[in-house]
Amino acid sequence: MGEPGTSFLSSTTVLVILAAFYGATLYMALKIRRKKENADAYMTAGNNVGFGIAAASMTSTWIWASSLYASATSGYTYGISGPIHYGLWGALMILFIYPFGRRIRSIAPNAHTLAEIMRARHGSSSQLLLASSNVIGSIISLTTNFVAGGAIISLFSPFTFAQGVLFVAGGVLIYTLWSGFRASSLTDFMQLVAMFALIGVIIPIIFFAADFPSSFQTGAENLSAEQSNFFSSEAFLSQGAPYIAAVLAYAIGNQTIAQRLFAVREDLIKRTFVTATIGYGAMVIGIGMLGVLALYLGLTPYEGDANNIVPQMAAEHLPTVALGLFLVVIVGALSSTADSDLSALSSIMMADVYGQNVARRGTVDPKRMLLVGRVTMILATTAGVLIASFRLDILDMLVFVGALWGALVFPVISSFYWDRVTNRAFVTAVLAALAVFLPVRFEWLPVDGALGALLGVAVDVLGVLGIGVIIGLMAFGFFGLRVGCVAAVLAVVGASPWALGTLHDYTVLSGSLVAYSVSTLVCVLMSMRSGQEFDFSTIHARVGNFDSAETTDDAGSRPAETAPTGPKE
Repeated sequence: MGEPGTSFLSSTTVLVILAAFYGATLYMALKIRRKKENADAYMTAGNNVGFGIAAASMTSTWIWASSLYASATSGYTYGISGPIHYGLWGALMILFIYPFGRRIRSIAPNAHTLAEIMRARHGSSSQLLLASSNVIGSIISLTTNFVAGGAIISLFSPFTFAQGVLFVAGGVLIYTLWSGFRASSLTDFMQLVAMFALIGVIIPIIFFAADFPSSFQTGAENLSAEQSNFFSSEAFLSQGAPYIAAVLAYAIGNQTIAQRLFAVREDLIKRTFVTATIGYGAMVIGIGMLGVLALYLGLTPYEGDANNIVPQMAAEHLPTVALGLFLVVIVGALSSTADSDLSALSSIMMADVYGQNVARRGTVDPKRMLLVGRVTMILATTAGVLIASFRLDILDMLVFVGALWGALVFPVISSFYWDRVTNRAFVTAVLAALAVFLPVRFEWLPVDGALGALLGVAVDVLGVLGIGVIIGLMAFGFFGLRVGCVAAVLAVVGASPWALGTLHDYTVLSGSLVAYSVSTLVCVLMSMRSGQEFDFSTIHARVGNFDSAETTDDAGSRPAETAPTGPKE
């Protein structure tokens, strides 16, 4: 079709496509907007979303710009095992959410955010720590989706990257602003249908246009030995293992996921997350194979930017009509997560900042709470557009945020099960983990001499313990404490021979693992010394709806279980 950078679609065509897509989503948002606004429904749709919408929303939200572009980048970088590492572990992390999710919903059925529950469990410092991490993560996630939108629009049309970012940001904001999570979850279904078209129709067209399967034979010389090896240790240590650690942290710390956990009907949690697991794995591995194909074809990413691999493959091998459909699919995929990020950010500011801190000594005004949520969306969109101008690497941003959230995983999970975890243990564990994570991740530690060798050993030991924590938590979620402890010990024993002495060379992986291990060690040691015996039944009384019973019933939600003044202190 031409060289990269050619305007494959005219300005008019792109504007028509974007106007039609965002116009349709805005129409859906206006149709579900209620005359009598309801703050609780704006945040979690009344905790009563059905299976179809919930599963589609969960799948669509988890498939974001990183899932589409970074999976292809992984395939291009590591060969055929790259998309498997990216898609398989990401899919399994969705599955690992549901056992913890059932526990969380059982003790706080009407919650809006995880941080809100942390306040009821520990206090405001733990709440604001978790909420702050979610704000940072959601803004970065929002930014990556804007970057992806700007990249594809600038590659396909005469519009610049900055103009593309503004189109996507404005389109997402305009329909999400009206109805919050309700708009996000219902439009997710339409966006998921578009993504199925990508996997079922567009990707096969690209493969056959690129002379598949003969291209996999003639292009084998473009692969290194590691890229040709399906069981490449380099691919696992540099991509698979860091992603396992990162996505587990996303599963626990990400408000966009928690919001869907709180929105779906409680008896449908398992079905929803199992279905989303299968859907995510199939689609993400499929799109990642475009990166593998690009590797075999010897493709050089346009302007050296790996984020351009997916749109570049489409531009070079699709006819114009299919290219327009491809643009719709990608815009739908990134919009489904961008609107979820906006909804998550608004919920945090509504429930955690305004509802439980600013207005906690007075009466919570649901109308003012809605205003807070909408202003938050506008400010977050502005911040995302500004940060997107730096055009940071999507995969690097994903792994960094996941590792950052790794410091929260054990303190958060243990707070829902162990009655001896205290507020001081929670906060100290998270801050200590971050203090260790940052110098390891950004290689601020000395590497030469006796001190460098000693610190390398320390990082390896902590990293091995981090492996045990991750495997132990996964096993604990499904099989209980005893199996979790045994799995953790076996993981430490099994990993030690190959990890000790070499793990610190993989800074992305070791940074994630030390965040897990340090937060776990500090939290456990401090909690064991406490004499606290927390009564989990009190959380239900402290976390509930903000609207009055009359307003909540009008919006189709469950009757409010707290007074109109908001959740009790």
